[in-house]
Amino acid sequence: MAVTLRTAWLTGGYLLAAAIVYFSLAPTASASLEQGWDKVYHLLAYLTLMLWFAQACERRHWPLLGLLCIVLGILLEFAQRYGGYRTFSYDDMLANVGGVAVAWLLAAAGVNQGLRRLNRWYRRTS
Repeated sequence: MAVTLRTAWLTGGYLLAAAIVYFSLAPTASASLEQGWDKVYHLLAYLTLMLWFAQACERRHWPLLGLLCIVLGILLEFAQRYGGYRTFSYDDMLANVGGVAVAWLLAAAGVNQGLRRLNRWYRRTS
C-alpha cells in the first residue's frame, strides 16, 4: 500500500474521530435527538470510525482498534455527564459498541477493501 495514500487515509480517520468528539460534546438543540434518533447516530458514527480504520490497518490490529473506539465512546459519555448540557447514557454506550461490532463484521466480510482498491487505481493512473 502506498505510504502517502495510507497516511492520507489515517489522517481522514483522525479527523473523523475529532468530529465525533466535537459533536458528542457540543451543545445541541436538535429535535431529532430528542426523538431517539441519537442512538442511530451513535451506531453509525462508531460503525464508520471502526470501518474506516479497519481499511487502513491489518486485521491483527482490529482488536486494539475496536477497544480504542469503545473506550472513546465510554469516555465521551462520561465527559457529557460532567459537561452540564449533555446527558450521560448507557444506551448511547451500547449503540457505540454496536456500531463497532457491526463494522467488525462488515470488515471481516470484506467490505473494508475500499482503500486497497483505491490504492490499486491510484498506482495504475500515476
